Amino acid sequence: MTSEVRPKRRWRRRGYLVTMGTVLALAGGLGLTVLGLGSADQAVASFDAASWVWSRAKGEVARVNGVTAKVDTRVDVPQARGHQVQIVQNDRFVILRDVNTGAIGSMDLTTLEKFWDDSTSSGIGVRVALHEDSVFVIDTVQGRVQQLDPKTLGQVGEPLQFPPGIAGGVFDGKGKLWIASPSEGTVTAITPAAMSSEGPAPAAGPKKERTEPVAGASHDLVLSTLDDGVAVLDRTTNGLSTIRDGRKRPDPVTLPLAGPGTLAPHTEGKQVPVTVPGDRHVYVVGADDKLRSDFAVPGDGEDLQPAVAWEGYFYVADADGSVHVFDSAGARQKDISFANPGGPLELEVREGYLFINAPGSQAARVVDNQHTVRTVDKYADDVLGGDPPQTPPQAPPPPPKPKKPVVTKPGAPRNVRAAAGNAEARVTWQAARDNGAAIFKYVVVGSGRTFQVGADQRALTIPGLVNGQTYTFTVSAVNKKGAGPARTSNAVKPTSEVPDAPTAVTAEAKPDGSVVVSWPPANGQGLQIKRYTVTAISEGGSAPIGDTAEPSLTIKTGQLEYGKQYAFTVVSVNERGAGSKASPVSPSVVPFTAPGKPDGVDAATEGDQAGSISVAWQPSVDNGRTITKYVVAAGGKTTDVTAGTATTLTGFESGVNVAVEVRAINEAGESEPGTATARTVASPKVTVTGVSATFNTATVAFSVDAGGGTASCSVAATGGATAKGNCSSLKLTGLKPSTSYTFTVTASNAAGTVQAKSTKTTANLYGVATCKNGEKGETATYCDKDVDGRNGNEIFKGTSQKGTQVGWAKPGTRLQAYCKKNGEEVYAYIYNDEKKSTWWIQVNYEGKNYIPWAWLNLDGGDDLNDLPNC
Repeated sequence: MTSEVRPKRRWRRRGYLVTMGTVLALAGGLGLTVLGLGSADQAVASFDAASWVWSRAKGEVARVNGVTAKVDTRVDVPQARGHQVQIVQNDRFVILRDVNTGAIGSMDLTTLEKFWDDSTSSGIGVRVALHEDSVFVIDTVQGRVQQLDPKTLGQVGEPLQFPPGIAGGVFDGKGKLWIASPSEGTVTAITPAAMSSEGPAPAAGPKKERTEPVAGASHDLVLSTLDDGVAVLDRTTNGLSTIRDGRKRPDPVTLPLAGPGTLAPHTEGKQVPVTVPGDRHVYVVGADDKLRSDFAVPGDGEDLQPAVAWEGYFYVADADGSVHVFDSAGARQKDISFANPGGPLELEVREGYLFINAPGSQAARVVDNQHTVRTVDKYADDVLGGDPPQTPPQAPPPPPKPKKPVVTKPGAPRNVRAAAGNAEARVTWQAARDNGAAIFKYVVVGSGRTFQVGADQRALTIPGLVNGQTYTFTVSAVNKKGAGPARTSNAVKPTSEVPDAPTAVTAEAKPDGSVVVSWPPANGQGLQIKRYTVTAISEGGSAPIGDTAEPSLTIKTGQLEYGKQYAFTVVSVNERGAGSKASPVSPSVVPFTAPGKPDGVDAATEGDQAGSISVAWQPSVDNGRTITKYVVAAGGKTTDVTAGTATTLTGFESGVNVAVEVRAINEAGESEPGTATARTVASPKVTVTGVSATFNTATVAFSVDAGGGTASCSVAATGGATAKGNCSSLKLTGLKPSTSYTFTVTASNAAGTVQAKSTKTTANLYGVATCKNGEKGETATYCDKDVDGRNGNEIFKGTSQKGTQVGWAKPGTRLQAYCKKNGEEVYAYIYNDEKKSTWWIQVNYEGKNYIPWAWLNLDGGDDLNDLPNC
């Protein structure tokens, strides 16, 4: 993410109130959609210590408060979902540029006014810079720098023109915009036109304040702005030049780099870290322009991002989603890790905090000036903004790391050609094999001189030659292992008889990834044009891309990077080997082709919906054009997904396997499919595995195959007892003893309902014949005697003591109880009237006869409700 970085200052609770109106303004101006509302008390003063960050998968910008390390606003940008978006911001303005489409929008936080510009040029190669009320659009390919009014996005003055293929375009802390011109070996400071509340003054425009040489012509340059000035690394010679407080260091400091170095767009503080990704090493240059320390970065691979300086520490983002942290002496600190970053991390120092964003995931981090790290959930739901987006499936594990190749000196450059001019010659070549280590320069030898050329240039015009004299030139590549073999050009004789340069060069990107460059035939001034040499220009570099005898060249698929801007110049060469000047630069194009195959396709049973599966996938690589939709095909049907990377498919039979294909679609066509298979939910299956019964309960054990869904289960017994709950065991209560029950287990899911049955008889219920003195707790004496007439524990054929007595039960005798029946009230005085009752219990005593409940204590709590009525 490109962002203007201001000098550190104390955080203060001032600024502009950002209310719901702010979000509505952003929604209106940028075509955004508010996701919902959170707590009003979080809506939000616009703290200086805040940063807007991008979430690519769901197309959202979220504002992270550095003080709380929380998101206080989330806003949807639906037309940019899955795109790369640049954000530049300050206390007053937020400006977004959609890299995929070139669309640019602005929001003024002080007035809530919003503007939307139809487009800049799309693709990587255009950047936006912001400082206070000055906005610039830098077209690095065309070399055009245009100031805009941030309140209207209207042009301010005329554009400043540089040679094509510039680099930089970042503000320093004092509001100077710095541009590097590799073809000239210079760096330029630009002063913006002054702005007022009414806009720019009439005829006002930006001005080139100063231009300083920092390298030889055609050297590769990368710059990093400072609090007041700029640091420029000559990647061809490893020389670092600085301009601080308006003073340029007389000579660059030469660093012992083992490969091409790089710088962060802006450097906070006085120490400038130079990172060599291929060597995983960082070199730190102090304020006195001397090498102060260097340290190795652990790990493998060459995808390190440039180290970012923050409060005396250095933060180095790696391709694996980690940020390696080092103190000022190069001692390693604890890494900051992102589990699934979904792409390169973005580091921005802003208003007293370091913000680390993972655009491809929901995570961000905030680092304060004590280097305390806090985690931010960009999809927080309790803010301005609503339901958290569905988390895309985790990316598949990376493939095993290949063994490190053997690193050797580079191979010889290919297609080394020379074309004579008037007292000059132009030498071009195509890249040499790097043989495992990045090439950081080419060496051209000829006419008694030696020239160094940047690895991204690969063309050199050699002046001061004598017309009519024959020259040849050798070119060799250099990597950290040294210079590879040289290759010699054809012989040329400078001459004044040079052809005209081609005019009106055009370029067209084709859907197959190729680019066709065309021009009208050049005027050979009486001599035949034998060939044309085409040079491709991109951000920070230009290099020959091919030769042709016709006024058209088709650049094959894969030679240019998809999604990156290119423009082209053409040189005509006549039959005598004399070449013209370069043609005017063509319009820019962005090569593209069909998207990459969707990765991480995952299909799963939709357990709560019959005949349905859910499908999710990782966003495809767009390969230079916006992905307009994903087409999901399954079961002979297709579904278009235009928002997000997940969908639910319906309408299938239950319990069947469904094969799914997901294709990404852009202007070039459809991708190869990502595939997965899922099974729709099937009707459940249930098996009763056992019934365990007491005299009044039954526990039914069973197993359920939920068919891939979620099952609900219940058990019912004849007579009405039911239970529901988990799908492995359920207990029924309130049953009657000695009773046969049929237990029906029911299992249901989205696909249907099934039942299984089992029969079980509950256990017998017993009671103990009792005849005790309630006051003394002793058995009454008459209860132990078999005497004539009435005594304790008497058993009758009916429910009255006036009926036929069949005997009596000795105290402590256990009797099986069948049922209960109302009858004569029995006064059980020995229980202090506690069991004075009309209930009689039918028991197993010489058949089925009756004993008063007053004389029988039932098992399990002496509860009459445990017995059915007789």
